[in-house]
Amino acid sequence: MKGRIKMNHPGWLLIVLGLVIVLVGACWLAMNQWTWFGKLPGDLVIIGENSRLYFPITTCLIVSTLLTLGMWILSRWR
Repeated sequence: MKGRIKMNHPGWLLIVLGLVIVLVGACWLAMNQWTWFGKLPGDLVIIGENSRLYFPITTCLIVSTLLTLGMWILSRWR
């Protein structure tokens, strides 16, 4: 059993956290290219005299659906 890698080793947590950080950073960089993000039909914008208020309802629903689908796929894969 010396040559086997244990999946409950704390090193795996660091690897997964590193991958998540890289993924978040890549999405952050790509946000400049996604001009539609936050401006979909159903996203509410209230513009006042000295302020703006955004309610990205449709965008949040799409992101939530994609994340739920991803988590479901990961749970089935496991």
